[in-house]
Amino acid sequence: MTRAEDIAAHLHEVRDQIASAAARAGRAADSVRLIAVSKKMPASDVRAALAAGQLDFGENYAQELRDKRSSFEAEAAAGTPVPRWHYLGPLQRNKVKFLAGQVALIQSVADTDMLGEIDRRAEAAGADQDCLVQINIAGEAQKSGAPLSAVPALLDAFAAARRTWCRGLMLIPPLDADAGQTRRHFAALRALRDREAAISRPRVDLRELSMGMSGDFVEAIAEGATLVRVGTAIFGARVAG
Repeated sequence: MTRAEDIAAHLHEVRDQIASAAARAGRAADSVRLIAVSKKMPASDVRAALAAGQLDFGENYAQELRDKRSSFEAEAAAGTPVPRWHYLGPLQRNKVKFLAGQVALIQSVADTDMLGEIDRRAEAAGADQDCLVQINIAGEAQKSGAPLSAVPALLDAFAAARRTWCRGLMLIPPLDADAGQTRRHFAALRALRDREAAISRPRVDLRELSMGMSGDFVEAIAEGATLVRVGTAIFGARVAG
């Protein structure tokens, strides 16, 4: 089996798992969108997944995303399908220029200062930018994400923005071998979304819940995930470094 055939086969398996999990939750399969996490994988792997029908891809490093995106310029010019990029990693002010107005979704906004920089760059690019707010649901000191206490003010800041929209919330839960414990965090994010969605704010439309990765996306779907971020189950182990 070639590398491309291997990726296509794994994509098929993951899609089947998503459809089954959605059905068990009483949801349509297309209510969950798969983000293929391609960080540290070559552009050739992205092309293989794209050929197998995958459109949404996630990257954690702004410069890597920039370089992969530029490698598809010829396809974009020809009007053929190109990846719909999602940025998943921690944000740095000097890297926002590679993202704002250039990716489908920035999933890791965690503070008002970074939101301001994204909004400024998006306005300069003359483009709207969709974002998610990343939540540090368990208050882990080593992990990015907005603390629960900061969420209302951050959503209020989106309401005052010019070119950015908040489309939902994102979570990277604590590592836990117990799927039940992980599922508890997913349920907490859904409850937070429901509370904040009851408050009407301009430019805030909390339709998306981005939660669940290769080891726990089935549990995430059971708790309402609309975006699942799957890398290893599609591409295999990542290159170290």
